[in-house]
Amino acid sequence: MSEPTEIFASNVFNDVVMRERLPKSTYKAIKKTIDEGLSLEPGIADVVADVIMSWAVEKGVTHFTHWFQPLTGIIAEKHDPFISQASDGNIILEFSGKELVKGEPDAFSFSLGEIRDTSEAQGYKTWDCSSPAFIRDGTLYIPTAFCAYTGEALDNKTPLLRSMDALSIQALRVLKLLGNTSTKRVITTARFEQEYFLINKKLYDQREDLVLTGRTLFGTMSPKGQELDDYYFGVLKEKTSTFMKEVNEELWKLGILAKINHNVVASSFTTANIATDHNQLTIEIMEKVALRNNMVCLLHEEPFAGINGLGKHNDWFMVTDDGINLLEPGKTPHENKIFLLFFTAVIKAVDEYSDLIRVSPTNQVKIISIFVGDQLLDILEKLETATSSKPISELIPVIQNQGVDRNKTFPFVFNGNKFEIRSSSSIAVTNYTLNTVVAEILSQVAGRLEKAENISNEVEKILSETVRNHKRVIYNENISECITEDKSRGLPKTTTVESLKALIYEKNLVLMEKHGVLSRAEMQSRYEVSLENYSKNVNMEALTTIEMAKREILPVAIKFATKLAESINTIYSTGLGVETSVQADLLIKISDLIVSLDRSIIILQESVDRIEILQLMSYEKAYTYRFDVFEKMSFVKANADKLESLVDKSLWPFPTYNDLLFKL
Repeated sequence: MSEPTEIFASNVFNDVVMRERLPKSTYKAIKKTIDEGLSLEPGIADVVADVIMSWAVEKGVTHFTHWFQPLTGIIAEKHDPFISQASDGNIILEFSGKELVKGEPDAFSFSLGEIRDTSEAQGYKTWDCSSPAFIRDGTLYIPTAFCAYTGEALDNKTPLLRSMDALSIQALRVLKLLGNTSTKRVITTARFEQEYFLINKKLYDQREDLVLTGRTLFGTMSPKGQELDDYYFGVLKEKTSTFMKEVNEELWKLGILAKINHNVVASSFTTANIATDHNQLTIEIMEKVALRNNMVCLLHEEPFAGINGLGKHNDWFMVTDDGINLLEPGKTPHENKIFLLFFTAVIKAVDEYSDLIRVSPTNQVKIISIFVGDQLLDILEKLETATSSKPISELIPVIQNQGVDRNKTFPFVFNGNKFEIRSSSSIAVTNYTLNTVVAEILSQVAGRLEKAENISNEVEKILSETVRNHKRVIYNENISECITEDKSRGLPKTTTVESLKALIYEKNLVLMEKHGVLSRAEMQSRYEVSLENYSKNVNMEALTTIEMAKREILPVAIKFATKLAESINTIYSTGLGVETSVQADLLIKISDLIVSLDRSIIILQESVDRIEILQLMSYEKAYTYRFDVFEKMSFVKANADKLESLVDKSLWPFPTYNDLLFKL
């Protein structure tokens, strides 16, 4: 393994490389472009392109690609060579500023939710120069945003960049009113934690459900689960250790300061857009390194039904360009009005826009509540009763220890100086949603302070009102208790499909348009694409369920039943009067389950076929897949799993949970 200090960021065209290689004037210009969010001037772009190509070629690079994130939730790229042919027939290396800054892929290749007509399907990729270019596998990767010719966002990065600007604008308004005139920009910073499972590649290939859907559709619980936590904290197997070392090395080369442990990889904090890029890169690298070691890295949220799922957590906070964390309580949080205003603004945002925030986390049933820890809960309760005659500082004593007990069972947690939220496949969606809803609340705060005769008194009123009106979203007890009493608190609980409607609620359309993050057409597009993706995924899972049940499980069950019947007949034929009641009872159970499984397969197939015949609208189609097809899949699984527990293991057609979990 190479020394981290030698290889760290060796394949990244970062600030250090730019400072060394670019002319001073060009370096200053591109730094200003990055810091102020400006467009890169053509003349500057040409100089940068020439330097970046020379740097890449020195490292053996022959091609470049504009690396972007379409609405599919995965990464897309198209590779082009630096080499071109001159008029005299010779080969030359060529890379212009125009090629660096913009690419033009066919947008019709991606789901756009009817945002663009087929005849207007051209897309444009624009370099996100705040996210450094990097080298992988002999190719220069240029992180880009993906938009239509008319400017509509066709990706997740564009609204993320817009939301970062929106939050900065509103946060600066509040800070200036509170006396901070030095801060020029507020930056939303993020960090991801990605959990994963490693399984044997040969076993993976024998399971059609894992290959096609990324998760098991059948399987009975192993006698040994995760009760001893040895999957998380046990001694590492050699293959796992090798995997982790190789992943670390690949990440370090790309300047990703991540820690990969037994079950989770966690990055360091960086700007939200770079964190999004790093998360996607980490996923690609983990999958590639696993395959190189004859393993498969599973990242599905629930790869094994009935076993603790995999989570993706997104740590989020706001920091000023001069280094102030706006969510840092300090030693005397009751006197820290900046912290209290920004902290309670997030609470209000989560309560008022929980419907929109629920769109991002991918668990089937969603309740958004916040865990803040006992100390901050005590402060909030006292804020509720604060008045101009009884200010906060007199109500709340100095708190010496600001540690917060992390409660990762909640979808939204305050961890001392940052918030942690469960995230979807792309943390870009989580971050641009959170940025926008908080920007809106900060704009309301700024509006009140701008009109106030006494800003200090108005701050007290805002804090008291915010806690009083939005404390229902705060819950510090066990998450299961929160779920049972969600109705009494008025906290809505919805499934994935139902939560998607929030994308087209009028208040959310107004919100996104007001802050310039997404237009109505762009929101509608995301609504349609999300519904389409959900329907396609459940359809694929249903068809895979039918295929495996009909062609693998049923034949094996029938074969085992036949062997049982033959064994009973053979014993009878001896004339010895040997007891066969055990075999007979087992044969009856197996036969009944075969009939039940066959019926459940037929019912599931009819449901899938019916959806195609009805030609439902996008929401009705997704809703039917969730509450009809998805539910009927569970009946097929239940019958199949009962058979697995009874059929001779040597006959079972694919690896069991025991094999997958403990035979790496």
